[in-house]
Amino acid sequence: MRVGVLSDTHIHLAEEIPLEVVKAFSRVDLILHAGDFVGLQVLEGLKQLGEVKAVYGNVDSMKLRGLLPEKELLVAGGKKIGITHGWGGPEGIERRVRGLFNDVDIIIYGHSHRAKIERIGDVLFFNPGPGYQSFGILTIEEDVKGEIVKL
Repeated sequence: MRVGVLSDTHIHLAEEIPLEVVKAFSRVDLILHAGDFVGLQVLEGLKQLGEVKAVYGNVDSMKLRGLLPEKELLVAGGKKIGITHGWGGPEGIERRVRGLFNDVDIIIYGHSHRAKIERIGDVLFFNPGPGYQSFGILTIEEDVKGEIVKL
């Protein structure tokens, strides 16, 4: 299973989604967005590419906050995935977001604008970085492989 991962897109219109993201996400099984879309049309544009699971971020509108949860827990490819935006400074963000989820294999988060893939204990932490600079691809099989794609 291939999963496209975005966060911190900070754009208003679907047409502003980078073409590289559109091309890559048209070939994934699931799209995950860890918040700070800014515009509702960005969410709608991603839904045109495939199934989307998403949370709101700290700069998202009240409209998006009404449509999306603060955190999401799902199973994809047999792996438990937690999604949240994150908060506070970049130092210690993994510890903070880890506290939101009990039994997960992967935590998708954003907020820090720092792309990062790190395994801490038995959890893979995956921050795709800001959507105007990078996005992520997760390949979920028996093992999970994460990749950051720079724009």
